[in-house]
Amino acid sequence: METSTKTARELYEALKADPQRRRFGFGRKPALVNIDLQNAYTRPSEFATAYETDPRQIEHVNRLARLLRSRGCPVIWTFVAYLDSGEDCGVWGTRADMSERLRSIKAGDRRAQLDDRCDVDRDHDIVMNKRMASAFFETNLGSLLTFHQVDTLIVTGGSTSGCVRATVVDSLSRSFRTIVPEECVSDKHESPHYANLYDMMAKYADVLPVAEVVDFLDGYEPVTESFRVSG
Repeated sequence: METSTKTARELYEALKADPQRRRFGFGRKPALVNIDLQNAYTRPSEFATAYETDPRQIEHVNRLARLLRSRGCPVIWTFVAYLDSGEDCGVWGTRADMSERLRSIKAGDRRAQLDDRCDVDRDHDIVMNKRMASAFFETNLGSLLTFHQVDTLIVTGGSTSGCVRATVVDSLSRSFRTIVPEECVSDKHESPHYANLYDMMAKYADVLPVAEVVDFLDGYEPVTESFRVSG
């Protein structure tokens, strides 16, 4: 195994600067999936479970949400919440260090509520309760994306090394072009954050500056009609 004294951030920055790095690129229709931007994970001053990498993360996510929404593309927000018994947390919630963090997030509790700084359009956006790391696991995310004829997934939220990475790997496995805006994902510590940005960029996704994603969306013209249930 090749050894290196470079930090995870240095390895990530070197890969980002590599002119030979290939991209998956954007496809015909994107969707935005915002992973677990709920108080338990976005309020460091209130909850020990929270994390923050870029203090403008939610601001950037909101801008993407408004752009996607204005072009008739799906905007999806996930959150984690469990039954009072915690049994729907499964084996994941049985480890001593995970049990308190996960099983304490109950449906309706402040920890489970999306951060009120998030620009959620309750009339049009999709809000989805997930229970495991990937937003695809035992949810209807896949069928929703198929219904909307999506081929590109823009993934934000946290944590970079946990639920974001799990969703990104599942996204690529389902043949979605997958985009991670760098400033829109976060983790508790720098090392896992940059190590996983590196790994996703190398294998599973295009990790891009949020400004580049905004530029694409500014010039994006919808290619299919947005499907809405008529009233």
